[in-house]
Amino acid sequence: MALLFQAYPTPPLTTPAGWLILLHGWGANGQDLLSLAPILGLAGWQIYCLEAPFPHPQVPGGYMWYDLTDFEHKPGLETSRAALSDWLTTTPLDLSRTVLAGFSQGGAMTLEVGLGLPLAGLVVLSGYLHPQLALPITAPPILMIHGQADLVVPVNIAQASYQELQQAQIAVNYQELKMGHEINLAAMESVRDFILSLPLAKA
Repeated sequence: MALLFQAYPTPPLTTPAGWLILLHGWGANGQDLLSLAPILGLAGWQIYCLEAPFPHPQVPGGYMWYDLTDFEHKPGLETSRAALSDWLTTTPLDLSRTVLAGFSQGGAMTLEVGLGLPLAGLVVLSGYLHPQLALPITAPPILMIHGQADLVVPVNIAQASYQELQQAQIAVNYQELKMGHEINLAAMESVRDFILSLPLAKA
């Protein structure tokens, strides 16, 4: 299953400084995070906003990576995992200079797929770790940001995910901010600082 995407800037760069892949949340679409691209101010980077493969059952024009109404079995997760892995490994980009980032359900997919790939970094915004996910011995650097007042994905879920990653000896920069289920300017600044701190940004 091929994934649709939006790109910023629209004309492909010949030699990007890096690649940032953004995954939207449940009920959003490929346009949802595109507005963040210019705000991040990553000069020379190529940014892609991918669109989940399944139409949302209640949101016209919205999409989902899997059905949250049956969380235990997560219908569609295998399909989305395979599609996202295929896109990342067949698109002409350098994984060692690529950051995968996602919001909410997109953050969960970032961990689901990104932990098993040789990426430069992972960014999880208001996201969570899927139960019983097999964790690797080594993983890319991870930034997790969560709102203390998040009523959609409560902060204790993020804390539990962080603790599980720590127990697996996976390094995580974990931050809680005074916000709800959102991406505010403080979060954007942290994401930019994290990305620019990666070795690829200095190459």
